[in-house]
Order: sequence, then structure tokens, then C-alpha cells
Amino acid sequence: MKIEVCEVNKSFKQQQVLNQISLTIEGGRIFCLLGASGSGKTTLLRIMMGAIPADGGSVTVGGIAVPNRQLLAEMGYMPQNEALYEELSAWENLKFFAGLQRQSRKTFAADAEALLQIVDMAACKNKLIRDCSGGMKKRISLAVALIHKPKLLVLDEPTVGVDPVLRRKIWLYLRQLRNEGTTIVVTTHVMDEVTQCDDAALLRNGHIIARDTVKNLIAQTPDGNIEELFFIDNQSEAEAPLC
Repeated sequence: MKIEVCEVNKSFKQQQVLNQISLTIEGGRIFCLLGASGSGKTTLLRIMMGAIPADGGSVTVGGIAVPNRQLLAEMGYMPQNEALYEELSAWENLKFFAGLQRQSRKTFAADAEALLQIVDMAACKNKLIRDCSGGMKKRISLAVALIHKPKLLVLDEPTVGVDPVLRRKIWLYLRQLRNEGTTIVVTTHVMDEVTQCDDAALLRNGHIIARDTVKNLIAQTPDGNIEELFFIDNQSEAEAPLC
């Protein structure tokens, strides 16, 4: 699903969080929004999904303007702060959210078991969320976002608190989904995770300061470290809109 963002602005309490954001995310790609905490990444994600309105500009997903209730069934969202039911088990949370998305009961059990294996939670599927660690909740949240096989997957800091071995396993699975046609938008402030993505945009103080394929962005740096792009003195704080 192709996403087009055109001249989006957003302020909270007179503080501008996003300033004239324009970008295109092609379908079937992994797109990374890279920036420090407070750079506007989460706000931009929520506007893309139609969860909050922009003050100006427009967003379309698959050619449809957001917000759009029907589009929500095509999206999977993993927030930074886990939105899980503490009194339910991991399995019961998956079953509940699958029901909200009207997933087939015939395929639910097999799909849920497969996802719990991927996020290394199969042995703890009956554990109550209130008894899970922060890392376990993060993994369950990812499974919840994937349970209905969305065409657009939106992940806000998906691997924070996840150990390196499991992180690699998750990224392998995300690339598999990409190869099957899923569009994936990821936010991170971990620079080395950008290399797992196809394209990236760098956000600083509500502006996009660079955007390109990850390969091209790396080529712009003296030592192959994308983080260096944040410190290039003559980098423009904002770019002209594309639409």
C-alpha cells in the first residue's frame, strides 16, 4: 500500500511538532523514520493512520484519504507503549484482537501459534500480561499487530528491550513479509537498525532533513554511518514539498 504525505503540519499547545512534512512511501517496502526522541516520529505515524488529525496537509494510503475506517482493517499497529489487556493472557489478547479484526476462526489458532513462535512467546502463551516483563509485552504487541495479516504494518520502536538474537529473528520475519508485499513503516532511534530497511527519512525538530534509499543515504556519509547526516552543517532543515 503506497502512502503519500503532503505538506503535513502538526502542533500541540502552540509547539510545532511537524513542519511541512512531505514524503512518499512505496508499497512493498520497509520504510524507516529515524530520529531522536521528540523529533516527531510517533506523531507522524499516528497522522498516517488517521488516529489524530493534521493541522494542515493531507495523507493518502492506497489512494484513499485518511482517516478512513475501512482502511483500519488493512493496518497493523504496534505502539511504543503496549496496548494490551493486563488481566488476559498472551493467547487471550491475540484472540481478542483477532476478533476485532474479524479474522477467520478456522485459521486463528494456527496463525497465533506461528506468531508466538516467531516472537519467542509460545511457551508463555497462557501467562497473564500483568505478569510479563516489558520485553515480553513488546513481543506480544508485535504478534497482536500481525495477527490479521495486514497489508500495512506500522511499528513504533518495535525492538526496544528485545535481545539481539530475537531482534535478528524479528527482522528476518519483517523482510519476509516485505517480500510477500506488505508495506512496513518502522520508527527507531537505533542507527544500526536502519540498514535492515529499504528506504529512510531522517527527522530533526519536526523537519525531514534527508530521505532516500538506505543505500544512497549511507553513500552520502564519509564512514557509512547514517547518524553523520544529522550533523552535516549545511544540511537544509526542510525540503520543498513533493506534491
